Amino acid sequence: MKNKNILLFSLIAGVSMPAAAQHDSTGVAFVNQPIEIGANKTFTRETSTAAVSVITNKDVNKRSAKNIGNSLLGQGNGLITLQGSGTFFEENPTFYVRGLQSLNSSSPLVLVDGVEREITLVSPDEVDEVQILKDAAAVALYGYKGANGAILIKTKRGKYNDKTVKFTYDHVFRNMVNRPKFIDGPTYASAINEAMTNEGNTPRYTDQELQAFRDGSYPYQYPNVDWVNETFRNHALDNRFALEFSGGGSKFRYSTIATLLSDKGYIKNFNQNDGYSTQDKYVRANLRTNLDIDLTPTTMMKVNILGVLSEMSRPGSNVDLWGMVYKLPSAAFPIKNEKNTWGGNPTWSGTLNPVAQSTGAAYYKLHERALFFDASIDQRLDAVTKGLSLTGKASYDIYSTLYEDHSKEYLYGYIPVTSWAGGQPVTGNYWQGGKQGEMGSAAATNAYARRLTMAASVNYDRSFGLHDVFGQAKYDYEFQETTGLNTKVYRQNISFYGHYAYAKKYLLDVVLMESGSSRLAPGTKWAFSPTVSAGWVISKEDFMKNASWVDFLKLRASYGLISTDYLPGDNVWTYYSQAYSTNGLAYYWGSGYDTNNGGTAIGQMAAVNPTRETARKFNVGIDATLFKGLNVELDYFMQHRYDIWVSGTGKYSSLIGFDAPYTNDGVVDQKGIDLSLDYTRNIGDVTVNLGGSLTYSTNEIKDMAEEPRLYSNLVQTGNPLSSTYGLIAEGLFTSEEEIANSPQQTFSTVHVGDIKYKDVNGDGIIDANDVCKIGYSQAAPEIYYTFHLGAEYKGLGFTALFQGTGHYTAMLSNSGYWGLINNTSLLQYVYDNRWSPENNNANALFPRLSSTNNANNYQSSTFWMRDRSFLKLRNVEVYYNLPKCVMDKTGFMKAAKVYVRGTDLFCADHIDNQDAEVLGATTPASRNIIIGAQLTF
Repeated sequence: MKNKNILLFSLIAGVSMPAAAQHDSTGVAFVNQPIEIGANKTFTRETSTAAVSVITNKDVNKRSAKNIGNSLLGQGNGLITLQGSGTFFEENPTFYVRGLQSLNSSSPLVLVDGVEREITLVSPDEVDEVQILKDAAAVALYGYKGANGAILIKTKRGKYNDKTVKFTYDHVFRNMVNRPKFIDGPTYASAINEAMTNEGNTPRYTDQELQAFRDGSYPYQYPNVDWVNETFRNHALDNRFALEFSGGGSKFRYSTIATLLSDKGYIKNFNQNDGYSTQDKYVRANLRTNLDIDLTPTTMMKVNILGVLSEMSRPGSNVDLWGMVYKLPSAAFPIKNEKNTWGGNPTWSGTLNPVAQSTGAAYYKLHERALFFDASIDQRLDAVTKGLSLTGKASYDIYSTLYEDHSKEYLYGYIPVTSWAGGQPVTGNYWQGGKQGEMGSAAATNAYARRLTMAASVNYDRSFGLHDVFGQAKYDYEFQETTGLNTKVYRQNISFYGHYAYAKKYLLDVVLMESGSSRLAPGTKWAFSPTVSAGWVISKEDFMKNASWVDFLKLRASYGLISTDYLPGDNVWTYYSQAYSTNGLAYYWGSGYDTNNGGTAIGQMAAVNPTRETARKFNVGIDATLFKGLNVELDYFMQHRYDIWVSGTGKYSSLIGFDAPYTNDGVVDQKGIDLSLDYTRNIGDVTVNLGGSLTYSTNEIKDMAEEPRLYSNLVQTGNPLSSTYGLIAEGLFTSEEEIANSPQQTFSTVHVGDIKYKDVNGDGIIDANDVCKIGYSQAAPEIYYTFHLGAEYKGLGFTALFQGTGHYTAMLSNSGYWGLINNTSLLQYVYDNRWSPENNNANALFPRLSSTNNANNYQSSTFWMRDRSFLKLRNVEVYYNLPKCVMDKTGFMKAAKVYVRGTDLFCADHIDNQDAEVLGATTPASRNIIIGAQLTF
């Protein structure tokens, strides 16, 4: 039985807690954490007015993950990170900063060394720290792209007069969690008969055929195949290597990191062909070089280069094997037939045979190529006036994917049973499908992207006694292009940033930003976005001198407008111009009627008085270090998003005669809190660290240009973003009398064992007008929390990080739960808990079985809704740092660490037989054990 009191347990255990840095007992490391907000200056937590949480180098690689994005699960106060699903190559998380924010995109900006880049290509070994930029003061200098917050990844840099070589190796054992269990062949035959009987139809299988399924006497005609275990093994392996060279002299610093990742997936029969493997594989090599060069005593240059080569290989035709497994019953056909060709028949095509597709269809490859380059020069101009400097920066990134399709077709077939005689099946002629093909050789560019950025700024950084002043005037330019039509984007920013501090106690920051984008309509391309923020370091006041328990205390607040250049609909670039289309009709002209033109139709109406989506952000927060080791971050935030692009179908009547335009009528309000606690204490030779974080974020749609609704339950305005809508289920019908005495349900003919719905609007019938809000968002939770603990004694230590969610909804709507329809399979759990004539229970977990589409039962409703809240042990590590005396004896080794890690080892949730975080007909979640070592020379 899974834990049904996760949220209560979590509240008792403490507020949500992300793994925090190993702060020293005085909190100095916390106070001096570097804060980056896009200006050419690094602030500390003491001098910054922005809401920023920092994940340090010690915490960014606790999962031995394939990229830095996967490393951030459970990390970062205010960052909501949800595990992705799919094969290893596709298993990338979803990010939100402070939750859902807009009717359009809520995805944050991702920056690597200040440039927008793809997070999946950055290895955790390259990363020094990650910062989560949350409020207007933190994202103001990123123009149109910062409204949803930002994730800033800073890569490693060398040190002056130092030389270090570090080697890291991880061996990862991956195991599937909650592999789905489907009904076997005999059960499927009985189930489909039951379903057809429920529908008043003749059963598909006779008693003789049912017995043949049960005793396995005719396995080619009446098979029983466990497609999960025949297609997949239960384990996969990763190997991860990292070699780092870092250091420098008196005027030069370098950090070069080479990483290699190799993954071999879960496919069982991958080595059945000569010359190639059909295993699901992924290999990636990264080579990063970061250079810091003091060209002169006043001229400093930085160069960052990252090259990435990767190769993904999977079975032929780029197939979705798990999608096949969820659809194909155990009784469909054997893996191979009597003629030793692959199984398949007219009902279930051989192209659905997952063993054939993973073994006999050859393979498909996808190659990634990426080169990221950026360089900057900082020139101090103290000769002109002290504190003056110029900064120039440029970057050029190029990314492409190329595919090789070596797929091939194969033969499949079966020998049908035409009748039974003398207690034995009589077979007919062999039926054959498909064809024996040759391996393909197609190859081409699949996708590409390139981005060029340039920036120049004049900076002034000066202290006058008690006064600290920093000012920056900056110009930014960006060009980007991706695969497809009309994908070129040009953006420009002209900004002024000013910072003033008095006695390092009173802080004031102002940003004036003018942003332009080619994506927007003429007359709306440019937007002015001001931001103001302030801070008060209360612990520096005289009246705090006797508060010995307060080491550091700062109050800060920010308010700003952040505009966006989001497009309405699905990247509709022509939303502001009238669209026309030409149809195939011919109108003949001329004296001989020898010329013709097609008819022209009016398309979607152009947007009237377009503008742009804008976020009005307010944040007030506290940073503190208390009791010589308790670090606290607490924020309350509010946001008002307005002029959001929405469809105009609710605002315009169909009487206009063509498609309604998009309108800037959307309005969303958001509010919430971020809280982070981290406590470190030295007790003799033992260092103890524990803490946690909590993000609670709610929102409300104030306006979405919604059409007038006939009933109040249909109104979505006033509800949170991405709420779950559906019917309210009241159990299952258990008699014909109950059906006759209930309101008419109009979706399809209702039988005993079908779902009974509530007449929400009271009109006496059940139809689409009874839909209402039934749950929270399925995209992101309102509550996201973590807590961590760790201890170390003379180099031997452990850490553990738990992460959970609350106010989070799931719908059981995939083929495993809605099985048998269209001859698909069915989960054993559903079969065991279904309604049946023998189990005529109104509270059965699942309705009667159906062999054809049952529109009544498969409506979105509370019947299929589940609480998606969960609590996971995200990662745990036991490690040992060899003593320094041992290292000294080697004469060449500085440090050595060995460790064992586990990731996603435990999950408590409310959904049986599936991982609440990773739902659906896709690759199940993995539970990983890592053995690793890190040697420093």
